[in-house]
Amino acid sequence: AAKHEGEYLRINHPQYQEKYGDSQICTVLARSFADIGDIIRGKDLYIGNKKEKLDLEKNLKKIFAKIYEKLTDPRAKDHYKDEPDNNFFKLREDWWNANRYDVWKAITCGSAGGTYFRQTACAGTSPTQTDCRCIGATVPTYFDYVPQYLRWFEEWA
Repeated sequence: AAKHEGEYLRINHPQYQEKYGDSQICTVLARSFADIGDIIRGKDLYIGNKKEKLDLEKNLKKIFAKIYEKLTDPRAKDHYKDEPDNNFFKLREDWWNANRYDVWKAITCGSAGGTYFRQTACAGTSPTQTDCRCIGATVPTYFDYVPQYLRWFEEWA
């Protein structure tokens, strides 16, 4: 999903930039990456099509129930045991933390020529390379840890 989202954003970015100005591709990808994180962790504030949101949440519950069932460590099973409504929010949060770099690689796949807007994005010391990525296994943004409504203030200001 992240790879397809990244492709869509790269294809449509010139039109977006024409309309909204200086938003660079890496920034657009970082915002979308953060939204994906919110969706996976069950924190998305999406107000659109209610049926779509419910269907997505139902699918995520199924996916994380399967992940839970495959856990072999009894301590992990106990740690993530069923929550109310089988949401698996703790498991989803930990899955995101463990896999966010891979999601970042997927969403930025093919983003040659883009640099992130913060010059110290990579571990607070250096800018991204020309593909919106840092050298090493680091994600150059923490937007996914900023509450969505606060990101909206920054994005739509």
